Amino acid sequence: MKKLTMGVDMHGKTMCLTAGTAILVVTEAAFASGYRIPEQSINATALGSAYVANANYADAAYYNPANMSWLSPGVKMEGGVSYINLPSITYEDFRSPAFSGTSEKENFLLPNLHMVSPDYNNFRFGLAFVIPAGLTKRWEDPFPSTFANKFTMTVVEANPTVSYKVNDMFSLAFGARAVYSDATVRSAGNIVAVPAGGLGGGLPATPEYTYISRDMDGDTTEYGYNLALSVKPNDKLALAATYRSEIDLDMDGSGVLYSSSSYFNGLFPSGFYQGPGSVSIPLPAVLALAASYSIDKSTFEFVYERTFWSANESQDFSYPASLGHPVLSAAFDNPVVKDWDDVDAFRLGYTYLWDDRLTLMGGFGFDGNPIPDETLSFDLPDSDAWFASFGVRYNWRQQWSVGAAYLHAWKEDRTVLNSTLNGEFSGAASHCLSLSASYQF
Repeated sequence: MKKLTMGVDMHGKTMCLTAGTAILVVTEAAFASGYRIPEQSINATALGSAYVANANYADAAYYNPANMSWLSPGVKMEGGVSYINLPSITYEDFRSPAFSGTSEKENFLLPNLHMVSPDYNNFRFGLAFVIPAGLTKRWEDPFPSTFANKFTMTVVEANPTVSYKVNDMFSLAFGARAVYSDATVRSAGNIVAVPAGGLGGGLPATPEYTYISRDMDGDTTEYGYNLALSVKPNDKLALAATYRSEIDLDMDGSGVLYSSSSYFNGLFPSGFYQGPGSVSIPLPAVLALAASYSIDKSTFEFVYERTFWSANESQDFSYPASLGHPVLSAAFDNPVVKDWDDVDAFRLGYTYLWDDRLTLMGGFGFDGNPIPDETLSFDLPDSDAWFASFGVRYNWRQQWSVGAAYLHAWKEDRTVLNSTLNGEFSGAASHCLSLSASYQF
């Protein structure tokens, strides 16, 4: 059998989907950074991540370690937490309401920690602990849940950095990225193993169905690097560039795969696999170019960001031996073409120093999505996004400061037609509320 098809029989009409693109596509959000989470401090949240050239607090250790050279003397520390809410996404299928569905709401709490050392002969050292990527998505309706019933992925990064102040105008930095990721995927549903006449000679006379399920867990620890450069031609203008390397998440884990005996003709016996499995997914490289300009109490910053999602060309699960069953092999052991695209983000940030204690911030921007129509599915129904943000930071006493920020992203509705979908996703959005406290001595 060279081709396994998936479908649902609606009033005698069978709608078939290729398993290689429909079933395994769920692994994108389960095993990879389905989308990045740029907001890792209150400054970044308040400014819509237009926070590179003007990164002047402890979180410069993550956003632009070259700027550690420009910080005031002493030790800088900042810790915070971000609450992220993802509202439900609605899928309206143009073929039949039975294929429509609504995803579950999702809520996350993401901590972060940033530290910068004193100056040592023009060297400063930084350390950041962040959660730069992750996703949970659940669909309970019958058609969507066949592809993406439930899956979670978490990426935790420790990022030690060092900066060197070449002179009063020029600073550079280097960092190491240690990334730990774990993931879980659950999927289950009825599929059409062979459509009517799929074996030739008019056989089978009616579609042959089977039930398949997957329960897999995996994790990995991988390493990369980041680079940063800052130039200050004068007191008003700052220019910066940062680069984070691609990291291949080589997930190793175990799982249970199951296929029931087929019906109604009993052409296939049941199948079962329990054992190890692996897959490699790229955490993409990111390049940011930024410029900030200060006038009196105001600072404006523009950031151009390029995320190299084209590294996600395909996904291929590996097992130590053949799954030994035609349905399991077709559903879970064939490479999946992704063909994601590199994407651009444009960010504008504004900072206003109200007085010595109070700082006001705001941001606005656009972020593209990497997924072409051909490979879009329920695991990550992404679309282009517009976002706006605001926040405040208050200096409490001489050594302490506290802050709060909020960001809202609007996802554009997206109509898609491919081998899985013929409909429209709407209602996608995100809310991010960040709180932090900083201390210096």
